Amino acid sequence: MLKFIINRMMTLAISLIVASLVIFAAIELIPGDPAAFMLGINAAPDTVAALRQELGLDGHPVARYLRWVAGMMTGDFGQSYTYQVPVVDLVMARLGISLPLTLMALVLTILIALPVGMMAASKRNKAADWGIMGVTQLGIAIPNFWFAMILVLVFAIQLQWFSAGGFPGWDNGLAAGLKALVLPAVALALPQASILARVMRSAMIDVLSQDYIRTARAKGLSEKQVLLRHGLRNAMIPVVTILGLQFSFLIAGAIIIENVFFLPGLGRLVFQAITQRDLIVVESVVMLLVFSVIIVTFLVDIAYAWIDPRLRQSRLNLGAFR
Repeated sequence: MLKFIINRMMTLAISLIVASLVIFAAIELIPGDPAAFMLGINAAPDTVAALRQELGLDGHPVARYLRWVAGMMTGDFGQSYTYQVPVVDLVMARLGISLPLTLMALVLTILIALPVGMMAASKRNKAADWGIMGVTQLGIAIPNFWFAMILVLVFAIQLQWFSAGGFPGWDNGLAAGLKALVLPAVALALPQASILARVMRSAMIDVLSQDYIRTARAKGLSEKQVLLRHGLRNAMIPVVTILGLQFSFLIAGAIIIENVFFLPGLGRLVFQAITQRDLIVVESVVMLLVFSVIIVTFLVDIAYAWIDPRLRQSRLNLGAFR
């Protein structure tokens, strides 16, 4: 197990290096000068040059990349061009909204998808199965931003159970903060829960056709015991795979959802930084999001090894063969 974890950590490190190079190069290729944008179109060339030097934009790209990476490794993400505060302060303030939102959406996805997928598998080719598959297909087809606006129309404007947008702040209490995140989390979770439920159904149908399931039933176990004791764990491998991918989808989707609900999270921060040409903020936030996705992928691989040790052994053997 230790060798498996070390191999995965080496892969993680290489992925981070490649990601940082791609992100820095992509930001460098974006047209426009942050200094010229901040000073306006009528700024004198020498004033723009002085501001570029002050912001550290006049150095060689390689030197700036190395300085950026070295800073991130020590927790220094640089200084925001627009707000003139450390980027890490901006990120931490916004992370207090985006992270709970993503986790709420992920928990809702799991709570909805797993029982629904198991129910559909146990009622295969029956009315309940057809109904669930129809609803999940609809959930996949509906864009989350459109569903978010429907939620606002129904639950905020008509029923007035929730606010239409904004965030009261955690200082006003945990209940108030979580309540403000309910509609955005539901909007994020719907399409992902629909996908995961269909994956769960397919995996469970495949597991329920195995010989050990028939043996368990022959021993007199109830259908619930068969599903939970013998079916669920063996069906979790493809489900865990999709969950790892969905984390990145939830982060990406939060950029749109946060703008729909006017939540001051990382999504709105990136959107504002792009419009203001605050490139150091864009680079740092995108790198942080990529790091989060890579870490989740690493944890998914560890979960594979815990769920099914055969996968761990096969990957180690493959690495030895290479």
